[in-house]
Amino acid sequence: MGLTAFLFPGQGSQYVGMRSKTGSSDELYRRADEVLGFGLTRLIDEGPQDELTQTANAQPALLVAGLSAARAVDAPGRRADLVLGHSLGEYSALVFAGVLGFEDALRLVRLRGELMARAVARTPGRMAAVIGADPAALEGLVAELSAGGVLEITNRNAPGQVVLSGEEAVVARAVEELKARKIGRGMPLDVSAPFHSSLMRPMAEEFSAALEKVAFSKPSLRFIDNVTGQEESDPEAIRRKLVLQLYSPVLFEQGVRSAVAAGAATVVECGPKAVLSGLVKRISRDVEILNSETMLGQPSPAAIS
Repeated sequence: MGLTAFLFPGQGSQYVGMRSKTGSSDELYRRADEVLGFGLTRLIDEGPQDELTQTANAQPALLVAGLSAARAVDAPGRRADLVLGHSLGEYSALVFAGVLGFEDALRLVRLRGELMARAVARTPGRMAAVIGADPAALEGLVAELSAGGVLEITNRNAPGQVVLSGEEAVVARAVEELKARKIGRGMPLDVSAPFHSSLMRPMAEEFSAALEKVAFSKPSLRFIDNVTGQEESDPEAIRRKLVLQLYSPVLFEQGVRSAVAAGAATVVECGPKAVLSGLVKRISRDVEILNSETMLGQPSPAAIS
């Protein structure tokens, strides 16, 4: 019998009303409101969407939603053996695996969002998904355009899908050139910062100092990190990788391949929408793919795959 992997999504999955569709754990939401000192639950339930999407709000909101969903679907016969997340989702995975305490993780992701917002205020940036590009041609375009400003491949999500991050004008130019040169299709993403690019590096020192004040434990479940896409069990290595993750590419495709190689036969996406489920389908046809909203009888909004 194969292993079960729980997978936690990152920013971009949030939407107003998601609490009622992700296994509403009143205890987690109540604690989140108390720890953060504002009505996160009300913002999730009532919006507005643009305020929920602000990175300092979206990050704790998705942390709670992912953990609530995981609690709801974790049951005999479907216990998680292995966990991984996508970007911000890595924090949900770490809490579920017992590496981080819930309240510590809440404070960390709130700070992470605030620092990211500060970083992008200094140097505005954006992200764009790239679909169907020839890898060599895309690498060449990035090298060419990055001479005019920051442009980097920051998410390697699945075969035929990566994400670019960088300065606004350079990313916009890349989207135009992808079409003009018929290299692939570029789609600007509705996120508030150029995550995982070198533009995030200025926040690393302050975030590292915050991480040093938090206790890290050995994972109770097998855990795959974003920075290497491989299993990691050393708490201090995980702490260091959370700093690197700020300005390093997310190797999601490699992470899923590592989970399958480790014996994962079922992948359960725990959180709103089913964005990552579509990526997993592109990576492996050898796993059963489930998502919490469907399992809980709550059809999700149209997902990007």
